[in-house]
Amino acid sequence: MLSLIRKTTRKVSSGAVLKSCYLNCLSSRSIHAAASAPHEGAATGLYGFEQLKSPKGFQRFVDEAIERSGELVTFISSMPSSAEVIRAMDEISNRVCSVFDSAELCRQTHPDREFVEEANKAAMRMSEYFHFLNTNHTLYNAVKKAEHEAHLLTREAHMAAHFLRVDFERAGIHLSAERLDRVNQLSIEISQLCQEYKENIVIDPGSVDIFPPMRVPNNLHHLVKPIYRSSKSFGSISSMKEKGFRLMTDADSLSSILQYTSDDEVRKMAYVKGNSSPRANLDVLDKIIATRHELAQILGYRSYAEFAVTPNMASSPAVVVSFLQELSNLVRPSADEEFNQIREFKLKKRFNKFEDLEPWDEAYYTSMMKSTAYNLNSSVISSYFPLTQCIEGLKTLVNSLFGASFNSISLAPGESWHPDVLKLSLHHPEEGDLGYLYLDLYSRKGKYPGCAHFAIQGGCKVSEMEYQLPVVALVCNFSGSRERSNVRLNHSEVETLFHEFGHALHSLLSRTEYQHFSGTRVVLDLAETPSNLFEYYASDYRVLRTFAKHYSTGEVIPEKLVKSMQGAKKMFAATELQRQILYALIDQTLFGERLTLERDTSSVVAELKRQCTSWKHVDGTHWQTRFFHLLTYGAGYYSYLYAKCFAATIWEKLCQEDPLSRSTGTALRTKFLQHGGSKEPVDLLKDLLGDGIIRYCDGGVIPDITSLCKEMDISGKLVV
Repeated sequence: MLSLIRKTTRKVSSGAVLKSCYLNCLSSRSIHAAASAPHEGAATGLYGFEQLKSPKGFQRFVDEAIERSGELVTFISSMPSSAEVIRAMDEISNRVCSVFDSAELCRQTHPDREFVEEANKAAMRMSEYFHFLNTNHTLYNAVKKAEHEAHLLTREAHMAAHFLRVDFERAGIHLSAERLDRVNQLSIEISQLCQEYKENIVIDPGSVDIFPPMRVPNNLHHLVKPIYRSSKSFGSISSMKEKGFRLMTDADSLSSILQYTSDDEVRKMAYVKGNSSPRANLDVLDKIIATRHELAQILGYRSYAEFAVTPNMASSPAVVVSFLQELSNLVRPSADEEFNQIREFKLKKRFNKFEDLEPWDEAYYTSMMKSTAYNLNSSVISSYFPLTQCIEGLKTLVNSLFGASFNSISLAPGESWHPDVLKLSLHHPEEGDLGYLYLDLYSRKGKYPGCAHFAIQGGCKVSEMEYQLPVVALVCNFSGSRERSNVRLNHSEVETLFHEFGHALHSLLSRTEYQHFSGTRVVLDLAETPSNLFEYYASDYRVLRTFAKHYSTGEVIPEKLVKSMQGAKKMFAATELQRQILYALIDQTLFGERLTLERDTSSVVAELKRQCTSWKHVDGTHWQTRFFHLLTYGAGYYSYLYAKCFAATIWEKLCQEDPLSRSTGTALRTKFLQHGGSKEPVDLLKDLLGDGIIRYCDGGVIPDITSLCKEMDISGKLVV
């Protein structure tokens, strides 16, 4: 367990069925020198770090970070002032996490295997060094003393001391040597099991063989691999080679198969196989649950869910489950109504031949119903969203809201990891550069499969006159054309781009004294709020008309088309919300009370699905073996629903009337985004909108859901 580590948000797109992934890392990020743009033409290293001019540079990067951190540990042991302790702790974090975060981004995106291998080695070495730091009683005692001397510290410094002390203890520093060794052993086991789980998904995505090939629609032929089998011709003993298609059932491919394939049996085969792979992860997940449970109990918690939720606004699993169950009850009537509409639509399409609604029917028939109701054509929609125009839209948005501009910067030799990468500076006419953003948006083999926000360097105050600027990267996997200039996005991808951009703005606009609190380093159940908020901007016509223009004619997207898109999105909103509630309840249950031998993970999933929805559970399937959020958001998946509620309220109360106004942007920046995690989350939310955005419940905090209910036309109000 990495105790001193704050969290950086990485949200994976919904299509990837992975997420985003929260990385535990020490209180901050990278070295101040990397924030400045290299001199034009001057060679540098990866991400602007001089040490990373070659793969072997990661070794030097690690050595220098450890050496400087050792000097700072020695300094702290000399009993300096409390303010100096906190500043030194932040610099330690700054040094070691520059290595860890750079290594993480490198091994997820770099096409050069030597760079990836050296990045892996660097991450392993830093993990070992984290163990030394997290079990260092000199640091722990200094932090405790600093927290006690609150009167000698600034408010933010005292807050940092408090969180550092808590994080040390959550890593077990207060335990006996024997129990601490067991905690560290369990942490290593959890890391290894999570890696095994991830590798199994890649190794065994599942596949189905379809004969004859005409059963696979033409628009899915880019997903197929031709195969052949022997067959005997009628009335002859001679054999023939019959052609077919092999369809992989990884998450992205499965989504397309279920949406576009008219053949019921093909959909069924793909659904069952996709939700039954990889089987090896049944055992791996059991081990992860058991290991996390033991870890939590050694640390003094009743369950891993309690360990994970306690530091957050919710404060306890009981509050989370209460919120989820009440929300589930509230949405159930609307979701059941949608279920019946889908069933009736299928019945008509099957010429009134009664066939029950199956799980593999949902995507196919809901897509057809949306097209029927709104006459939508995905290729027509995407024609208005060339990726280059979408990037211009983000620039326009930032200028309107914050009076800042994104300017393209030439990458120095050695700074980039691929020719597709772009670099932008966020510049304010009065404040100067605010931070730097790398864009790596196109798909390629071997690259991180989803869409994510990576923090490379957090912002912090270096001196009275100098501020270390944040540096982040947005990584996506947009495709559809070999010619990069011709890549066009569907609307779901536009929403994903704006979602990740919300994370990036949270980091880039942050102005905290310590990088321990920079940007997305906030409590888990607040972190997704800016990203969810910016999804609204991706669907508002007043925003879209500024950049959504036809790739060939330049015509601005018609308002009528946008209204149809909005209507189609709203059609099955209750069903989608119900699905997210189910995922969150499964997550809480698996990491809550210890499962008995009679209640394996599959039985938990089946039971909760039957309780919360009208959809069937297919015996033998085990969707949970490829839901990567169980690892990265263990017992924290509910935070997406918190964010959805918070964002709905912020949009309605602050943004909806005039989403592009400077006053809206000023409020978002000065009352929320610029503070990162340096203020209590409840205070941030209340400063922005007043008391109406939250509710108190059994010692914890839950979101007010009035705005979300209004948006979804769900009557009622959550009562707890």
